[in-house]
Amino acid sequence: MSVATARGASILHADLDAFFASVEQRDDPGLRGRPVIVGGGVVLAASYEAKARGVRTAMAGSAARRACPEAIVVPPRFEAYTQASRDVFTVFHDTTPLVEGISIDEAFLDVGGLRRVSGSPPEIAARLRRAVQERVGLAITVGVARTKFLAKVASGVAKPDGLLVVPPDGELEFLHPLAVQRLWGVGAVTTARLHGCGLRTVGDVAAVGEAALVALLSPGSGRHLHALAHNHDPRPVQVGRRRRSMGAQCALGRRRTDLAEIEATLAGLVDRVTRRMRTAERAGRTVTLRFRFADYTRATRSHTLDRATDHTDTVLGAARRLLVEAGPMILDRGLTLIGVSVGNLDSDGETQLALPFDQADGTALDTAMDVVRKRFGGASLTRAALVGRAAVEMPLLPD
Repeated sequence: MSVATARGASILHADLDAFFASVEQRDDPGLRGRPVIVGGGVVLAASYEAKARGVRTAMAGSAARRACPEAIVVPPRFEAYTQASRDVFTVFHDTTPLVEGISIDEAFLDVGGLRRVSGSPPEIAARLRRAVQERVGLAITVGVARTKFLAKVASGVAKPDGLLVVPPDGELEFLHPLAVQRLWGVGAVTTARLHGCGLRTVGDVAAVGEAALVALLSPGSGRHLHALAHNHDPRPVQVGRRRRSMGAQCALGRRRTDLAEIEATLAGLVDRVTRRMRTAERAGRTVTLRFRFADYTRATRSHTLDRATDHTDTVLGAARRLLVEAGPMILDRGLTLIGVSVGNLDSDGETQLALPFDQADGTALDTAMDVVRKRFGGASLTRAALVGRAAVEMPLLPD
């Protein structure tokens, strides 16, 4: 765990720019400076040249090609992205031992204790950016601030390929003019609600009392936004923290998808999640489904099991029941993305056996399938409902 960083702006948020697309442009010089889309059916990533034409991640491929007809669409190469991520994280760990990975293309770094040996945080950040460019061949944006929240905001403002330092005596001067969407947790629905009350900037939110925000949103969201609007974020950079949940999601595009196809997609997602859990020796109790609809609204549904498990069929059974409950809502609003996660993970992977002991509980089947997939690859075994359908497995940080 990090030491306190009250002495100044010493937390770095390092975020690779348009990661998948940048790897493609790095490896194919003919793509440099041109609009690149990774993924055909659904946009997995877009270069900044494509983003300038309105292409966005998770957009349907057909809509992306209409927005940018001259875009070059390339298939994803996840092994290349995974290797690039490992190379970048090697640079991070060469910079400081205090690295908290957020995803395969971003991390927080605490450099507060390195001033005597490595220089000031802005100097370290500039050297980090050069090292990533020289050693990995990728551009990276870095925000430097006193808190994790503000460092992440700074990197977002500085993109692409930038460096932005927020000094402790200029934090609120920098933060308050920004749009409310810069606050963590403010999506389309919360933005509309805040705008409806005339709150458009972070400063507007900061000027509202905590009680008013709680009444407008909810106790958790109101207190959360009130704290962030005043840059109250005591969280340290944490090293070696295990995941609190494991999940996977799949974008379905904007075409109408029937419930049978959604259920097949869900089964594939559960297979991936429970396989990861068993590999990491984790078991969990709470199954959560996440939905994004054609009208851009979102919803979640969850169920907590009686005991922690990593058993595929048990998790899938709970997920299917949640899907059935959400069926009318899906048919009414149209589904564009579905995700599943398992939370309340045990830290040691041990599960409490239940009476009566059942010798045919399916765990042996899970184990056998894991062995086959480990030896012959994840695509060597698949459900009949998924035969012929491309499975996109996004690279992830180690569990």
